[in-house]
Amino acid sequence: MQTAELAVLDWIQTHLRCGFLDAVLPVISWTCDHGEIWILLAAVLLFWKKHRWTGVSVSFALILDLICCNMILKPLVGRIRPFAVNTAVELLTAPPADASFPSGHTAASFAAVFALWASGSPLWKPAAVLASVIAFSRLYLYVHWPTDVLGGIVVGAVVGTAGAWIAKRLRKKLGEIRS
Repeated sequence: MQTAELAVLDWIQTHLRCGFLDAVLPVISWTCDHGEIWILLAAVLLFWKKHRWTGVSVSFALILDLICCNMILKPLVGRIRPFAVNTAVELLTAPPADASFPSGHTAASFAAVFALWASGSPLWKPAAVLASVIAFSRLYLYVHWPTDVLGGIVVGAVVGTAGAWIAKRLRKKLGEIRS
């Protein structure tokens, strides 16, 4: 399996690596180093009354992602990163120190996408584009295995949907209390 994944990463390095992407993808990846872009989105949504519950959904999704991805799965799996296996690759970013599986950037990004989608927000479409570029950047930068990114998408889908579900239940409960 590792050989096939290295082949995918090496193909990306050989066929897609260029000056433009070398400059752009580290910056795009950086916007989600700690979920910043999605935290900012949640905060902005929370400020608008019309979108407040969508912001709550995204916030819950990101909290669930933090717990599932960074506190449970990464330490439990402890997967080595691809740049540590293929030391010949030139990294364009500082090497991450934590475990590789699942991709936290991808999980947080898709948690936001699925929370937006499950909340009925049309913002899920542009968020999905950005999330996909962030996920690809992790492969391009050689810091995650393809299955790390796939795992991040799955984790993000689950926690994003769960975050929206929790927000809907909370909204319903608060509505019942106020009635």
